[in-house]
Amino acid sequence: MKLNSYDEWSPLREVVVGSAANYTSHERELSFDLFFHDNLVRSEWYYPRLSVGSTGATRSTIKQRYVEELLEDIEGIVDALRSLSVTVHRPLDLHESTAEVRTPAWSAAVVPPLNVRDNTLVLGDEIIETPPMIRSRWFETQFLKPVFNEYFRQGARWTVMPRPLMTDASFDQSYARGGSRVGGPTEPIEDPQSSPYDVGFEMMFDGAQCLRLGRDVLVNISTENHAMAVDWLERHLQGRFRLHRVHQLSDSHIDSMVLALRPGTLLVRSKEVADQLPEPLRGWDLIVPPAPTANNFPGYEDDDLILTSPFIDMNVLSVSPDTVLVNDACPELMRTLEQHGFTVVPVRHRHRRLFGGGFHCFTLDTVRDGGPEDYLG
Repeated sequence: MKLNSYDEWSPLREVVVGSAANYTSHERELSFDLFFHDNLVRSEWYYPRLSVGSTGATRSTIKQRYVEELLEDIEGIVDALRSLSVTVHRPLDLHESTAEVRTPAWSAAVVPPLNVRDNTLVLGDEIIETPPMIRSRWFETQFLKPVFNEYFRQGARWTVMPRPLMTDASFDQSYARGGSRVGGPTEPIEDPQSSPYDVGFEMMFDGAQCLRLGRDVLVNISTENHAMAVDWLERHLQGRFRLHRVHQLSDSHIDSMVLALRPGTLLVRSKEVADQLPEPLRGWDLIVPPAPTANNFPGYEDDDLILTSPFIDMNVLSVSPDTVLVNDACPELMRTLEQHGFTVVPVRHRHRRLFGGGFHCFTLDTVRDGGPEDYLG
């Protein structure tokens, strides 16, 4: 089928599900720590900064049993989607021989294409590869080349946004230095290391910072890196889509803060989040999920690096306006959605906090029935 994806809820026909093959470690360096800042320094865990600057990095090894269970759970996600008559595409696996990515400015360990929502934005009939925010993911969209090639052959547009040099000076650190609204202690970030390739702030932006609503797109901006990228998107999409900016709704991604489950219904973390949305969305029905509890998550050891907030299970995937994939570890959330008329498909996903993503993060919907409708007026 031809690429067609305008929203988050219309009947899902085709989707990409990420790969975790040969996932071995997280590399703590500046870009990683900035990206996961809110959860590294503000959660119930506290991880001192292990390294600063592009010259040094420390790898945090992931226990093999977690990876093996993640692989099992991803196959369960694939099976659940296929059982709902959704065609599932997969990226290339990261080969075990590929240890690092290197550019003229830095080198970093490579991670597999797991959270495929992040570095690609699908808007209508266009694939847009976004400029990454983490160095280890600089080449991540290359793993999706076979999928993108096929959609291109079928008529899709395919655009790559400008790629950042990603020296330390490229990153706007103001959010991590205290500009966020989450509250709690912050850890100071040291001055960036200089590089002969410094060009100042650059575009860095993830597709998961967008909420797609037909011809309207809600985008979260927390840094100058995000703002530059949204400026580029506005010029590129002029006349086709309307972008609506919200500021510092989160550090980056929007899909554990607010998701549109169908026209007129939002799943929001809190009423305070809803108050920051554009005025037309404030009139939609709001579903605020029950607060997560420790019982919703596995127990971890002190050296296990936690990358997401406890609200990660808000990161559901809509298969249709009335059917939603939900983590089976969250019976309270499932009951809440059922009370609002949704059919819940429970799927196991144990270690979402260790690998930085829920069902929405792990998937990239490429074909849905919906079109460029005007839901905001």
